[in-house]
Order: sequence, then C-alpha cells, then structure tokens
Amino acid sequence: MRYSLFDGQRDIIILLARVLLMILFILSGWSKLTGFEGTVNYMSSLGAPAPMLAAAIAVIMEFAVGILLILGFYTRPLAFLFALFVLGTALIGHPYWNMVDPERSANMTQFLKNMSIVGGLLLLAVSGAGRFSLDRR
Repeated sequence: MRYSLFDGQRDIIILLARVLLMILFILSGWSKLTGFEGTVNYMSSLGAPAPMLAAAIAVIMEFAVGILLILGFYTRPLAFLFALFVLGTALIGHPYWNMVDPERSANMTQFLKNMSIVGGLLLLAVSGAGRFSLDRR
C-alpha cells in the first residue's frame, strides 16, 4: 500500500481546491448579476449568440453553480459541466489566434488560464468533493 504525505489531509485539500477554483467565478458571477445590463452588452460585443441568454447562463454557472461546487453538491456532474462552460468561455472570450500583439499575448494568457481551470475541474469531477461536502451527507 502506498502512503502519501497528503493522505491524512486529502479532504481538507479537496475543500480548499473547491474554494480556490470557484472564488473567482462567484465574484465574477455576482458582478454579472448586479450589472446584468452591462453583462448583456458585453456578451453582444463578443458576438455571443443570444446575448441575454448567454448572460443568464454565465450568471447561473458562475454564481449559482460556483456556490454549489464550494458546498460540494452534485460535485462530479457539476464540475464536468463547469469545465465545458469554462472551455466555451475561453473559446468565445479569448480567441487569441485571431489577434495581434499585445492583445494576442494577453488573451493567450487568459485562454491558458481557463485551460488550467478546466484541468482542475476535470480532476474534481473524477475525485469528487471529499468528506467535507453535501455529497457526503
């Protein structure tokens, strides 16, 4: 049997990971919710299809689903769904391949940040929420 230095702290680390992955989205989702008209306008500027619907989906995913993931509620399916959402926002919001520097460099960094978050979400989808979650209740 293999023993890892972190085995005794696994559930605390998973809780910390959930909080760290979602805090950005919860704050962003709250901002989108409280400034919904501006969010719709931003979605329009990106060329998002159905900007009002896109804004509503962004608010629901970032704020509501973000909170559910911190709480560890339906973690595996919601983390996978959130990974797809983040991938979509990266493709729509940070198409660096269509840009020139310095905009290209900044958006490539944001795109890759989103891909890193997708990786964390996929890992969460596989590992589950751990002991400190509503999934365990």
